[in-house]
Amino acid sequence: MTDDSDKAVFYYRDGCHLCEEMAAVLFRGWPDRAAAMEWRDVDSDAGWREAYGLRVPVVMLGRDLVCESRPDLRHLARYFGEPANSL
Repeated sequence: MTDDSDKAVFYYRDGCHLCEEMAAVLFRGWPDRAAAMEWRDVDSDAGWREAYGLRVPVVMLGRDLVCESRPDLRHLARYFGEPANSL
């Protein structure tokens, strides 16, 4: 059994402008974390679509919700540390 408590997952939808905004913030502020995240297109899996389809973008760390819909810089910093670049 693997420990996924520190696994970061980004749920997104292709063509979603909010998802693109969140991705840009992640790659600018936390590039190493963003590159290591598991990226999941909610439309590629019925379970993900049901759970997150109306909420994308969603960033999870383990079972913890980091943020959804819009980047929450305070929550992102709380979970991922101070950003590497100014936002």
